[in-house]
Amino acid sequence: MDEQAENSIESVFREERGRLLASLVRRFGDLDLAEEVTSEAVEAALVHWPVDGVPEKPGAWLLTTARRKAVDRLRRDQAYAARLAVMQVDADRADPAPPVVEGELPDERLQLFFTCSHPALAEDDRIALTLRCLGGLTTPEVARAFLVPSATMAQRIVRAKKKIRQARIPFRTPSAEELPERLPGVLQVIYSVFTEGYAASSGPDLQRVDLAVEAIRLARILRALLPEEREIAGLLALMLLVHARRDARTDAGGAIVLLEDQDRGCWDTPMIEEGSDLVVVALTGGAPGPYGVQAAIAALHDEAADVENTDWPQICALYGVLLTLTPSPVVAVNRAVALAMRDGEEVGLAALEELAAEPKLADYHPYHLARAELLARLGRTDAAASAYRQALKLVGTEPERAYLERRLGEISD
Repeated sequence: MDEQAENSIESVFREERGRLLASLVRRFGDLDLAEEVTSEAVEAALVHWPVDGVPEKPGAWLLTTARRKAVDRLRRDQAYAARLAVMQVDADRADPAPPVVEGELPDERLQLFFTCSHPALAEDDRIALTLRCLGGLTTPEVARAFLVPSATMAQRIVRAKKKIRQARIPFRTPSAEELPERLPGVLQVIYSVFTEGYAASSGPDLQRVDLAVEAIRLARILRALLPEEREIAGLLALMLLVHARRDARTDAGGAIVLLEDQDRGCWDTPMIEEGSDLVVVALTGGAPGPYGVQAAIAALHDEAADVENTDWPQICALYGVLLTLTPSPVVAVNRAVALAMRDGEEVGLAALEELAAEPKLADYHPYHLARAELLARLGRTDAAASAYRQALKLVGTEPERAYLERRLGEISD
């Protein structure tokens, strides 16, 4: 099999795996069984497709194969089959399964999104399960994504599945009444994946582009499944507008390049245009949500010719709106930086100093970095050096550490 054929088959697996897994969970009511027979169906495809060619409806082929393997397994274990049958009867009473069209692979990933992101699960478990089930990453890949041992990640995933079984978490889409309460949790899981990709918590690189791309892919799936939800458009817009700058955020050696020094010609123009269009969707038709507001801020940055000509008054106003929607010291830090750009360093620094007593900011290195930068611009080098040192104690990636050490050296000369 040539490389092009291998890539074609890999692409099919990536696109179909989430839908296949969701359909099998709906049919059999057990995530472990669904994962096992999904893997077996993929293994069977790797044997047959290189010889026979990729079928016209690869998803349906995989579903049929996986179902047969699941039925064979349940025939061998009657006690297991009986337990699943009882669970499935209960689930169908609560949320009857739609009829299956022969030869088609139903798209039930929306239910899987809400199952993996159920509030009964711990936050880390929700992220791990979403990447495993909907992202299609292997357990070692998920472990590498968050820089933990494979055994640790495997335990998280097992723990999450056990919780789903024991708590009888339903595999269903929340009702219209429940959706406003449940959707933010799903969006937060996707955004947490993106945040780790955009600004890695530790390691040799500033960014984990693979994670950012995966989060954007998941958001695209979710938007296709719930096209009327404006906050999904807002989240997708935010991620696209931020990710559009990826190639300009570091130089050839991996060193950090600040926004004011970035080559904006390296920004991804089609991605910015798509994100800007989605901002309009997110902000039209009702009160804005937090992701839509953040996306609007990102759009103002991306559409400006340079830092000096950025619409800082509008950005400050949007941060004010965001603070009313999601009061947070982190948002307040960003607003203080924007105030410094609009009204001067003294004003921004005063806003930061008002946040000094916030417990959450003690270990938040961007707060100390923002103080250090403003203090340095004001010529208060001793205080700036102290703030840089505090930020240095907290950073996780090597590029951030190198930047802070360089800045500390510059003001100490």
